[in-house]
Amino acid sequence: MDNSLPTEFDVVVIGTGLPESILAAACSRSGQRVLHLDSRSYYGGNWASFSFSGLLSWLKEYQQNSDLGEESTAAWQDMIHETEEGITLRKKDETIQHTEVFCYASQDIDDSIEEIDDLQKNPSWVASSTLIKPLDSACLSEETHSLYVSSYEVPAKGTPENNGEVTDTAETLVKEEYCGYKTYKHRVSDGAKDEIKPILEDNSDPPKRNRITYSQIVEEGRRFNIDLVSKLLYSQGLLIDLLIKSNVSRYAEFKNVTRILAFREGKVEQVPCSRADVFNSKELTMVEKRMLMKFLTFCLDYEQYPDEYQAFTQCSFSEYLKTKKLTPSLQHFVLHSIAMMSESSCTTIEGLKATKNFLQCLGRFGNTPFLFPLYGQGEIPQCFCRMCAVFGGIYCLRHKVQCLVVDKESGRCKAVIDHLGQRINAKYFIVEDSYLSEETCSNVQYEQISRAVLITDQSILKTDSDQQISILIVPPVEPGACAVRVTELCSSTMTCMKDTCLVHLTCSSSKTAREDLESVVKKLFTPYAETEIDKEELAKPRLLWALYFNMRDSSGVSRSSYNGLPSNVYVCTGPDCGLGNEHAVKQAETLFREIFPSEEFCPPPPNPEDVFFDGDDKQPEPLGANTIIIAQLESSEGSKNLESSEKHLQN
Repeated sequence: MDNSLPTEFDVVVIGTGLPESILAAACSRSGQRVLHLDSRSYYGGNWASFSFSGLLSWLKEYQQNSDLGEESTAAWQDMIHETEEGITLRKKDETIQHTEVFCYASQDIDDSIEEIDDLQKNPSWVASSTLIKPLDSACLSEETHSLYVSSYEVPAKGTPENNGEVTDTAETLVKEEYCGYKTYKHRVSDGAKDEIKPILEDNSDPPKRNRITYSQIVEEGRRFNIDLVSKLLYSQGLLIDLLIKSNVSRYAEFKNVTRILAFREGKVEQVPCSRADVFNSKELTMVEKRMLMKFLTFCLDYEQYPDEYQAFTQCSFSEYLKTKKLTPSLQHFVLHSIAMMSESSCTTIEGLKATKNFLQCLGRFGNTPFLFPLYGQGEIPQCFCRMCAVFGGIYCLRHKVQCLVVDKESGRCKAVIDHLGQRINAKYFIVEDSYLSEETCSNVQYEQISRAVLITDQSILKTDSDQQISILIVPPVEPGACAVRVTELCSSTMTCMKDTCLVHLTCSSSKTAREDLESVVKKLFTPYAETEIDKEELAKPRLLWALYFNMRDSSGVSRSSYNGLPSNVYVCTGPDCGLGNEHAVKQAETLFREIFPSEEFCPPPPNPEDVFFDGDDKQPEPLGANTIIIAQLESSEGSKNLESSEKHLQN
């Protein structure tokens, strides 16, 4: 079977993250021949969403990620002519670090014992109980959908253990009685190693709480869609406008975020946003309601009243709020839950602008400013990839690019050479920055994002309805530290199984993700099977499973920071730490206008009556400006799939 691709394109895009996917769609829509490649086996890069088993497979890939062999390196060097030079691309993705996984949910005992024989034939992690600290690193089984994980920790880069190699590890389960608890031990056998790790299980559950076991999570794993990056869509934001303008919104479906929450004095409260919410709130006095409405009304048109804030432009927004005679609770709501800013780093102008943006987004699709895509954030890049494919783009996953071929005389990139040794020529090249080599990025200073993904048994603020989508900002305890953004998703978002919640925590990194976020996790949740628990802890949601990791943030890196890039090679950055997707959309539009200054960026699609197939007997009357001629549509089955997957933006 011939796996070779066409050799001539207008644009080659490497990486399927959100900005690259938007660019690919825009280029294809403007009539360019587009080839879109990704060395990964899934769409989205660090914008992707995974099922539970898929997430475990992703963790395994990062642990086992290794360099390509020397043979493949020599292959592309033989294809470089004397008048050319090659710029190698990175062979290993290093954007994710310090990955740690903890399972707090107990394992169904009967199921775990029945699985022993299968597990010995197919070694994998076994979970029998709550675990408070992580075990040593070990490899995940290929059958990740049947895993029973107690704890899994990927060592940080540079860990000397096994020199980064993954070895086969066999585990058996030993049942004993210990101090009145049923005890299981992991016997880890790895060559000369043979050690017993005791784990206690407490079978006493608090009353009237759903018992969710790890085996249930694994069994219902396909109901999870877990985002690597946690973001929401502002209802008046650039991404929503682009989705509607380009008609890409028909490929996705959205739900309105139902609640804005605040964490104050150790408690979670709901923040009133709309006029109706303010006057229906039982948390605010009548005087506070009037003060809040007066201030929010001012923020909507603050530019019209410069005398109100000009004297405070050099002050922080929190200091400015104190001058507006707002009560401490109102100051907290405005700063952390409406403007969503930190006390120290936010100026008055930035705070007023953020508050205005929040208020302008209210009411377009619901009582909050935010939308969330069903099935996760990873759907959005795929929607733009569908648009690119409809207009003729070619897609290849698991397709690695070894190098860029640069003409020495002109200094422009002429082609790429893939892992099959095929040379593919193009005029323009768009590359996700994670593919750039260490030599190219030697002068680049990256930021980091701390992320946590939690599975819990109930909402952090229980109400009559268990189908709530909430966002919460937890202020920092220490001055100068970063606030933590918490997004809680219910099962109706198609991101988790019934009777559970999927919780995302995000902040700028100062340490590892676990060190940055664990204190907030302890404030909001309690481990699933704690033996001694007071009434206050009992009211908290129980933590079933947790993942911590650090993700690279390259959004602040300018093009001039990269070494030796040809002028026709354009770089897209990964996800930033912000709540919205504005940076990705702005970047895609800016790069498109640099490449094709005379073309419209993602114009509206043509009317169906303006589209006809080459060879049709009946030709339409004069062609409109938006008419396109489709010469060949080879993938009729793919077209049917696109039609069946069309979904519309919900109000």
